[in-house]
Amino acid sequence: MSKFLRGTIILLAAGFVTRVLGFINRIVIARSLGETGVGLHQMAFPTLMLVITVTQLGLPVAISKCIAEADAVGDRVKIKKILVISLTVTISLSAVFTPGLILLAPYLADHLFTDPRVYYPLAAITPIIPIVAVSAVLRGYFQGKQNMKPFAVSQVIEQSVRIMLIAFFANLLLPYGIEYAAAGVMFASILGELSSLLYMFTMFKLKKQIRVRKHFFKAVKSGKDTFYELMRVAVPTVWSRLIGNFSWFLEPIVVSHCLALAGVASHLATKQYGSLTGFAMPLLMLPSFVTVSLSTALVPAISEANSRKNARLVEHRLQQALRFSLLTGGISVVILYVFAEPLMQAMYGTANGAQFIKIMAPFFIFQACQAPLQAALQALDLAKAAMINSIIGAVVKLGTIFVLASRPEFGINGAAIGIMAGMVLVTFLHFATVLKKIQFTLYVHDWAKLLAVSVVSGAFGHWWFTGIMAQDASFLRLLAGICLTVAVYALLLVMTKLIRRSDLMYVPILNKWL
Repeated sequence: MSKFLRGTIILLAAGFVTRVLGFINRIVIARSLGETGVGLHQMAFPTLMLVITVTQLGLPVAISKCIAEADAVGDRVKIKKILVISLTVTISLSAVFTPGLILLAPYLADHLFTDPRVYYPLAAITPIIPIVAVSAVLRGYFQGKQNMKPFAVSQVIEQSVRIMLIAFFANLLLPYGIEYAAAGVMFASILGELSSLLYMFTMFKLKKQIRVRKHFFKAVKSGKDTFYELMRVAVPTVWSRLIGNFSWFLEPIVVSHCLALAGVASHLATKQYGSLTGFAMPLLMLPSFVTVSLSTALVPAISEANSRKNARLVEHRLQQALRFSLLTGGISVVILYVFAEPLMQAMYGTANGAQFIKIMAPFFIFQACQAPLQAALQALDLAKAAMINSIIGAVVKLGTIFVLASRPEFGINGAAIGIMAGMVLVTFLHFATVLKKIQFTLYVHDWAKLLAVSVVSGAFGHWWFTGIMAQDASFLRLLAGICLTVAVYALLLVMTKLIRRSDLMYVPILNKWL
């Protein structure tokens, strides 16, 4: 098996485990903190991610590419320079942004988020910045060496440690106030990230073939060309991430201010935002690992076909990817919409936030299509167009939230509608951009059949929910209802010939056996 295929399978397996552990992590947070605590957590977290994006400066991708090229010719001096320059840049930026964020935290909490309690989780999580910065350099190094195992294992270690410590710190600090409990959860995240870094550093020490500390400053002084080489790759990469993270940073600020205009008290706004982004959104995003895995394989598949000028093969592979995304997205929408209340109750111990799933679930079929379309744009050298589409979607999302969430009749539901509006628009813009590059046939009859299959499966699930579960809403009956609904959906797909063996070929973890 090639290094690429082996690395892909390792990352997919670790990605699935990490996604499951991450969801368990969110369940533990939700049950430990409740809606208000989750709201404080979710308001502080986007600010941290924005700062981390600036600190990393897109270097993980650049490090991976440059080290792979240097390793191919056995240039150890170049590899050392890449590591030294990257560590210097990230540690220097961390030294600026870490104290800067601590000093700005009171202003952000009081004036931008309108809830002073956000200060505590925001200040508590800030020390993670230098830890993540160093981890990013080591991650780029291992990826450049095509050794995916250390990074994959480190992700699992991070989530496992975080899950074990969250409940402990939350319960320890909860008597002092919900804001302190939220800060404790953030501190657990620091320890999880630190354990991940220690593992990767140990693996680096065991497997390294260069001495980074020896003549460190000499390598810095002679690394001007290496710095420019890294920046040529890093800068375009970081812009795409900055757009998404800046939009995410603005989202809780816009929501909190709009809810204040709608007459919602700050503590209640925090609670509602926690239900939306901490309860409903993770559940809605849980099935996305399937389309993400599909998109991972789609980029090289379409790139290969495009390099050969084979337009028919490009369309064929995109058609397969979109069909599979729609099939998996269809059942996800049905399950989440029909069983929203019992799923929320089973996961979080409360049905609060189920109304957001009812509003948003039908539109997540567009989210399922967005990942392969984004992958196609990257493969077709249209990453800049994808970035512009994302900017437009972010502006529309925030604008819609501002217009609707500030009106009392919409309130927090306006924020949910705004998030969906941005998502749907970006999907359509990606699709329109793809159409400018390649010919694409719309098989309307297949879409109509999928809609009919989803409606029939949804009707069966609704009958189970209102009939069987009305008598006993136990977890076993919920699980049986979900399994039977999936079985009905799969049977109808086979009967209507919507599912084919070829649709599974571009999922790497399945392609091994197909």
